[in-house]
Amino acid sequence: MVKIISYLGLIVWAQLSMSAEGGTKLMQANVDIANTVSLQNGAKLFINYCVSCHSAEYMRYNRMAKDLGLSDDMVKKNLMFASDKIGDTMTIAMRPDDAEQWFGVRPPDLSVIARSKGVDYLYSFLNGFYVDSSRPTGVNNHYYPNTAMPHVLWELQGFRDNHGDAYQTSSDGEMTPVQYQQATRDLVAFLDYVGEPAKLVRYKIGFWVIAFLLVLFLVACMVKKEYWKDVH
Repeated sequence: MVKIISYLGLIVWAQLSMSAEGGTKLMQANVDIANTVSLQNGAKLFINYCVSCHSAEYMRYNRMAKDLGLSDDMVKKNLMFASDKIGDTMTIAMRPDDAEQWFGVRPPDLSVIARSKGVDYLYSFLNGFYVDSSRPTGVNNHYYPNTAMPHVLWELQGFRDNHGDAYQTSSDGEMTPVQYQQATRDLVAFLDYVGEPAKLVRYKIGFWVIAFLLVLFLVACMVKKEYWKDVH
């Protein structure tokens, strides 16, 4: 038993000590996939800033429309640029070979990135870019050193200089720091939803399941009391 407890403790310690690619403590994403407005904004950011390089081949546009409370026409008009069929998946036009030539690595499909990396890691990564003139893209990442990915959200956040664990803004973006953190939280929430769309269904029926079990428990207590009332 002592060996088992020690082994489990070692696993937990390893996970905490390796919380990010660079060994840096992760930021807390605190996403809420039950917030439809947040998911809608995350979908908009994903389409506008991510789909040019990253696909989400396990997510269909019509499924996203249904889950996020959007009409098919709204999705076709505002969120579909690589296809004209609402039943298609989120693919990209860029060829993998071209991507590898330009970036040195093929941008991964993001369908299950939130499940494989975790929402805290994704949120930290999107908030961890800083100016680094030694890198081909001109930026580096505090949570994933020497990343090949450019800072695609630089227009929103601006550019920051790295000073250890602190940053100093060198170029303002369209958003304030608080607004940018909320925007990246929405984007990560959408990626969390994409990784497991059925989670929304579970959230919706979860309340009624718990309510049913509570009612069933009360009925069971009443039945037990009735059966045992004459037993001394």
